[in-house]
Amino acid sequence: MTHVDRRTALRWGAMLGAGALVTVTAACSSDPNSVADQARSGDRKGYVAGDGSIEALPVASRGEPITLEGTTLEGEPWSTSGRTGTVLVLNVWGSWCPPCIEETPALQKAWETVQAKGKKVEFIGLDKLEGPETGLAFLKANKVTFPSLAYDGGVPLLSLQGKASATPTTLVLDAQHRIAARVSGPVTTSTLLGLIDDVLTGKA
Repeated sequence: MTHVDRRTALRWGAMLGAGALVTVTAACSSDPNSVADQARSGDRKGYVAGDGSIEALPVASRGEPITLEGTTLEGEPWSTSGRTGTVLVLNVWGSWCPPCIEETPALQKAWETVQAKGKKVEFIGLDKLEGPETGLAFLKANKVTFPSLAYDGGVPLLSLQGKASATPTTLVLDAQHRIAARVSGPVTTSTLLGLIDDVLTGKA
């Protein structure tokens, strides 16, 4: 084999090796909710959508408490500090996200229901990937009465222990602020109220 032939053979070998690697990588990425698969789908929605799965964790399986703080869209400080003993519902959303828009009335109805029944529950949203003015305008237009934290470069989201990769995601924290339940994708009023009640009564 000549010097040129050797170089050609090596070049083809490298290309075939790279092709084999791409094939294996693609085969390993079979999760329809993965970032890579959704990017390849070509729908350009620009976010990772949840599949609506619901996860409830028994007390013994819950991790460390979440410590969350930030500034609301109205510019007020907010923190989990001082709220121990209260069940918290955290909802990650964005006004640019169609499933978030879809679930907004359900969240508001659930919030009004727990308020009317005097349950020791608070709701806090975490606005994502937009300025506070945009998020606040959306809340006002849709008559949402529970507060949301501003995106602030994603700093508040870092407190969620990697449990909110999909948009929307709803987390229900127990009285010690450990994750007790998670809904990946839009949630209904009845589902959310059921999860809240299970946490309040110790069934979850």
